[in-house]
Amino acid sequence: MAGLAVQEPSAALAESYRGLLRELGERGEPLIPFTLQFEHQDFAAFVERLGACSRGEGLPPGFVAHTTLWLVRDGSEVLGVSNLRHQLTARLRIEGGHIGYGVRPSARRRGCATRLLEGTLDRARAIGLDRALLTCAKENAGSVATIRRCGGVFNSEEFVPGRNEVVQRYWIDLR
Repeated sequence: MAGLAVQEPSAALAESYRGLLRELGERGEPLIPFTLQFEHQDFAAFVERLGACSRGEGLPPGFVAHTTLWLVRDGSEVLGVSNLRHQLTARLRIEGGHIGYGVRPSARRRGCATRLLEGTLDRARAIGLDRALLTCAKENAGSVATIRRCGGVFNSEEFVPGRNEVVQRYWIDLR
């Protein structure tokens, strides 16, 4: 898709971002990545909170610095959201990994997830990561295909009781 950019969140895109949330809500889908669950009524404060998270400021115990990025079409429509964890915790090694991402339902099956993941991997390189761990449900064929398309190599899988599903782990070499 032409006109796609992976970029920092912007208060100027508040309505489009909220439209993405509405689409997910109308379909009863989970809000992934987790930053989609952040309060956003005061959108400028929301964008500032995302910036603080990227700098490692004001994080809850057990959290690591994390950067949220948006996939934007033609500078005006938020099509997807990713979250890059700057390091791994024991919990993130089981599920979550370095990167979580999601694409608005109306933009799926058009290469948006691949473009979003590619841009997020570029940011991972920029912050100094040599490789990135990605996890996904074994049954999520779209996500498995996206991860593999971006260089993901299967590492392991296990049943995660809290999710009641098998989670697979893939490593992507960033060198």
